[in-house]
Amino acid sequence: MKIKTNFHFHTADDPGDPIEYSTKEGIDKAVSLGFGALAITCHQKFAWTEEYAEYAKSKGLLLIRGIEIYVGETMANSRRHVLVLNATPDVESIRTFEALEIYKGEHPEVFVIAAHPYFYGNICLKRFLEKYIYLFDGIELSWFYSRCFNRNVKGRAVAEKYKLPFIATSDTHYFDFLDTNYCTIEAESATPEAIFSALRAGKFENTTSPRNFWRDMVWKQGKFFYRTYLWRKRGCPQNSKAHA
Repeated sequence: MKIKTNFHFHTADDPGDPIEYSTKEGIDKAVSLGFGALAITCHQKFAWTEEYAEYAKSKGLLLIRGIEIYVGETMANSRRHVLVLNATPDVESIRTFEALEIYKGEHPEVFVIAAHPYFYGNICLKRFLEKYIYLFDGIELSWFYSRCFNRNVKGRAVAEKYKLPFIATSDTHYFDFLDTNYCTIEAESATPEAIFSALRAGKFENTTSPRNFWRDMVWKQGKFFYRTYLWRKRGCPQNSKAHA
């Protein structure tokens, strides 16, 4: 069966960014666009709940447990973004590559994706991706690229070098690119196990296209960055939609 999926999705439960839609609103939007599986991946927070999962199931959507953690070689340098899917609540405590390795050993069912590994800033893995390549099951193909600016190129090369799936996601913080960057998986069933098995076997197809540099990457993303800056300056007030 073909399953339209997105593995990088933030909601108002995220403690790190000012997301304007609740988790249930995010589920509703994904369902309206034909998605069959969605991973909730808030920053540093295991935001998946049974209530959300049941709500998604009632709409015909599989809600995958996930998180975007920050790791480093030491606790003091834990800022590199990594997606952990099919996770458990104790994943929140992981702050180092060593801890992630231990966690994977204890939870072989998880699927770890290198998030936007070669983009700007010290939140990206960069040289640490290949150094710790054995920890990763896939590499993200980020929506954030245009014809003249594309930092996915190196990510694709590393994915091909190590024979890892290169997976399109929308890294959703607002809905504009949810339906332009995703992957469709040919899986035996709509379960995390079948979906990850299909990814590892290369049984998926990415849907992706270059963004307009000024409209999408500068104006839209710039507005979000500015709103995030103001939100954090005010002390990151809890979004009222978080549990709507």
